[in-house]
Amino acid sequence: MASLRSAIRLTPRAQFARSSPAFCNTQRRLASVTSRPATDDKAASQAEQASEDLGDDPNMAVLQNGNYPDPSLTSALPIKRQHRDPYGEWWDPIEKRNYGETVHEDNDILGVFSPDEYTHFKPGWGAVLFGSFVASVGVLCAVVYQLYPDQPAVSRTFEGGLDRELGGALAVPARASEDQPAPLDRDVA
Repeated sequence: MASLRSAIRLTPRAQFARSSPAFCNTQRRLASVTSRPATDDKAASQAEQASEDLGDDPNMAVLQNGNYPDPSLTSALPIKRQHRDPYGEWWDPIEKRNYGETVHEDNDILGVFSPDEYTHFKPGWGAVLFGSFVASVGVLCAVVYQLYPDQPAVSRTFEGGLDRELGGALAVPARASEDQPAPLDRDVA
């Protein structure tokens, strides 16, 4: 069986060897668009009117985007899907849309997976809330500053400072700068 398959694969194909039949060419000619020579049969006013009518179609979008319906004239108004009824009988309950519903050209902005529109409160009320938060934190800091207790003890004082406690006049002085060697460094003569 395997030898029969390989023999079939290696044999030359008959349709490649002979020329294509005439009826295929005839079908191609019938299916192709025949070119018509340009004529001046129409009057100039008719030609101007035909060119003006191209842009007056009320169902076409301003951008001339093919046969796509103008969203402002259809039921596909630009409403974000987050504002649609979540309990409605939707064909696609996640995207909240029905089967066959025209997809809006701004679907990437209006869909469920785009950032949500913030509708909790208006910007003015948000500024009032933020200002009241800052004011309440300031009042809290002022109250804590006034009511926070002082140090529970008095700092200790010594007569003449800490001179005697630090070794007195005979104490080895500390280095005044980095250039001087350390007082107890034995490598320096």
